[in-house]
Amino acid sequence: MNIEKRHLAILPKCYAANSIVVDGERRILLASEGDAPCLAWRGPDYVESHTVWEGPGGTMAIVPIPGTRGEFLAVQKFYRMFDWEEAKVVHVRPDGACGYKVTDLVHLPYVHRFDLLTVGDRHYFIACTLATQKKSIEDWSSAGKIWVGEYTGPEKLSLAVLKEGITQNHGYYRLVTPDGVRGLVTGREGAFEVTPPDGNGRGWTVTQFMDWPISDISAIDIDGDGELEFATIEPFHGTYFRIYKRINGSFRKIFEHPEVTEFYHVVVGARLAGVPVFIGGCRRGRQELFYVRADPSNPSKLRPELIEAGVGPSNVYVLNEAGRDIIVAANRETDEAALYIVTP
Repeated sequence: MNIEKRHLAILPKCYAANSIVVDGERRILLASEGDAPCLAWRGPDYVESHTVWEGPGGTMAIVPIPGTRGEFLAVQKFYRMFDWEEAKVVHVRPDGACGYKVTDLVHLPYVHRFDLLTVGDRHYFIACTLATQKKSIEDWSSAGKIWVGEYTGPEKLSLAVLKEGITQNHGYYRLVTPDGVRGLVTGREGAFEVTPPDGNGRGWTVTQFMDWPISDISAIDIDGDGELEFATIEPFHGTYFRIYKRINGSFRKIFEHPEVTEFYHVVVGARLAGVPVFIGGCRRGRQELFYVRADPSNPSKLRPELIEAGVGPSNVYVLNEAGRDIIVAANRETDEAALYIVTP
């Protein structure tokens, strides 16, 4: 596959990435975790940017709202390693050609990742708080929680605690399979599968499926055998990028990235040029953005391919378009918003 980079902008502490569709037009979103803006680029060319909001920043995640004209939810005011008491989720509605109306949805201290899990015509909100209280960067004595509720609109959101006791509650991944949609949540205690209500009387459920410290997780069938593989970053802000396969009911490590360093932060399962891959990235060491794929001649052998070094990505979002795929990259350590355009 061929990959061509396009620099979009200098965006200090660029962190969160996603996209929305407004009146049939795709817009890419990139936002800062610092005191800096959220910017948007309009398709199909993604050349000129406009401002979604000037501030506040502290944006850890952006989640589009299905069935709307480009409305989305986002975290704001999650600023530093322990000063997150004012963190909140906001509702954003496109208003005019390049305008947006931003309103507070819910104040939730230490909210780091969140999502909407859609079942039928209902949207279930899940939020993960990294901790409950912190006195310093090193203080992890007050574990994080999983919060849930039903999202019915921007006017009000009532939340309840689904699970407590997840230390360094950092990672989240939306898993969509023929059996439905679930959220995967990770922390020092391991990985948990969270299933929303099914509309037939079953409520929220939580099932643990890994029991060692995990910072982040994603899943895809990378070798084409019909079974999911799971890529992880281990431990918190981890040293290792690993891939596991379930064999005889247990997880077996089948790949480990050769660079052992601090602050792996990107792990995304996606398809690039029709090929299932895990995209990874690290904010220390060689600060690589890379992908891992199965060897076409031997699918049981996984190999890493470098996209770019020296960029230090925090998060990426993959957009599959006709004739090309786009990796939307928040290259946090170089303050860069960028696209990587992938063609066969």
